Amino acid sequence: MLDLPISKPAVLDGGMGRELRFRGVDVPETIWSAGALITDPEVVRQIHVDYIAAGADVITTNTYGIIRSDLSNVGIAERFAELNLLACRLAIEARGMSRRKVVIAGSLPPLRGSFRPDLVGPSEEIEALYREQADLLAPHVDLLLCETMSSAVEGLAAASAACRTGKPVWVSWTLHEDRSGNLRSGETVEAAVAALRGLPVTGFLANCCAPESVTRAMSRLAAAGAEWVGGYANTFTPIPKDWALDGDKDTDGLLTLREDLDPDQYAAHVAHWLAAGATVVGGCCGTRPAHIAKLRTLIDGRDRQAE
Repeated sequence: MLDLPISKPAVLDGGMGRELRFRGVDVPETIWSAGALITDPEVVRQIHVDYIAAGADVITTNTYGIIRSDLSNVGIAERFAELNLLACRLAIEARGMSRRKVVIAGSLPPLRGSFRPDLVGPSEEIEALYREQADLLAPHVDLLLCETMSSAVEGLAAASAACRTGKPVWVSWTLHEDRSGNLRSGETVEAAVAALRGLPVTGFLANCCAPESVTRAMSRLAAAGAEWVGGYANTFTPIPKDWALDGDKDTDGLLTLREDLDPDQYAAHVAHWLAAGATVVGGCCGTRPAHIAKLRTLIDGRDRQAE
C-alpha cells in the first residue's frame, strides 16, 4: 500500500501548461510545457510553490511535454534526460521552500498525442519508451502518475513500466466527451482497471476531461478498490474527436475555457466526487492556484464538520 505522509482526502495540484501561458510564458506548440524548462525554469518552480501555498498535498513534475519524439522534432533529443531531471529538481526545490508535507508525483504522459486512443499503438511498443522515462523519474519522486491515458492499452503500457521501478503507481484515464464516464476509447472504467490486474497499482483516477465526466465515473472508480481514487478535470470546452488529426503532439493552446468553471463552480463538482468516495482530488488544464485553494477550503471544512 502507498504510505503517503498526508491524510485523505488529499489535494492534487492544478494545471501547468495553460498556467504558464497565463503567466506570460511563450509555451511552444511543439513541446508545450517542456519548453518552459528551457526558457523559464524559475516560473515552473514558482507555479509549484504557488500550488503548495494554495494547499496542494501532491505536486506533479513538469514532464508531461518531455517526449523523446517531440524533442527530436525540434532538434533537442539529446536533452531528454537533462529535462526530466530538471523538472524533478524544480519540484523538489519548491517542496523545500514549504514547511507543509508534500508528495511529488512524476508525470508519465501519452506518447503519441493526448485524447487519441487510435494513435496509441501496441502496448509492448510504447512500454519500452515509458521505461526510459520512469527510470529517470523514479529516484527523485514519491510516486509515478500515468496520466491522461486514453485507452486500456495505453494505461497498461505506462503502468507496467512504472511498476518496474518499485515506486507506488497511480493510473489516471481521460474520459470521453459524451460524458458517459467511459474512456475516450469507449472502453469502460471497469475494463481499464481489469487490464491492470496483477500490477501493484494503488491509485485509479480520471483526468483532463469535463468534470461532469469525472462525476459519472467516480463511483465506478471507487468500486475498483484501490487505496487512492479520485479525479482532476480540465476546464475546457469539448475537445474535438479528431484533435491533432495529423498525429503530431498536440497542445491545449487552441482550446477555449468554459465560463462556468470558476473556483467555486469547479469545487461544486468536486464535492460530488468526494461524496462518491474520492480520496484524492485536484485540477488539470485550465485550473489555477485559486481552484486548488478552494478545494483545500472545501476539504478542510468537511474535516471540521466530521469532528
